[in-house]
Amino acid sequence: MKISLPLRLVKEVLERDSFACQKCEFKDLSGKELEIHHINPKVFNGLNESANLSTLCTICHKHAPDSEKEFKEYLSEKIDSKLLETFRKSDYSISKKTKIGMDTAFKKGRHVTKAPRGYKLVNKQLITNNEDSQKIKEIFEEFLKSDISLTQLAKKNNLTTSGVKKLLQNTTYLGKVKFANKETQGQHEPIVEKELFDKVQEKLT
Repeated sequence: MKISLPLRLVKEVLERDSFACQKCEFKDLSGKELEIHHINPKVFNGLNESANLSTLCTICHKHAPDSEKEFKEYLSEKIDSKLLETFRKSDYSISKKTKIGMDTAFKKGRHVTKAPRGYKLVNKQLITNNEDSQKIKEIFEEFLKSDISLTQLAKKNNLTTSGVKKLLQNTTYLGKVKFANKETQGQHEPIVEKELFDKVQEKLT
């Protein structure tokens, strides 16, 4: 189970939901094959509280929609967990091997997911993408030094409001890499200075 929530809250939600997926009713008392899903996503200011959290198995969580309305409709369409057993076994095998490889890369300071805007992946290494990298820095500076709103900034840069917010919170631009809720110094070149990044976080708050 991969989540970034207080253990007390995780335990509360799992016990409330009887350690069972709320979509297919798959039960796992160990919690290893369960995930905690935000009904109203954090990018839309969804809260870390039990009323906004739901338990899903790893299979159902993978296909869960992001919007609150669509998620509630998704949850109402129940499915028999037995129908997912073949996929669960296959997914577990592939997922386990993938996670081991990603964890090894992370420990070496390598980025393990898709390259964010401003970078490109060359031989599994993040490389700054000159023009785009400069644009990323300009987005940070404009947000900090002007009265532009997140919505206006998003439209100006062909992004969604949640997308530009995630961009401004992305520590990859500090030269960091993240995996499984852990963060370490990466091998790649940062795009944004720490002072600028920290001031943007303060303004976002």
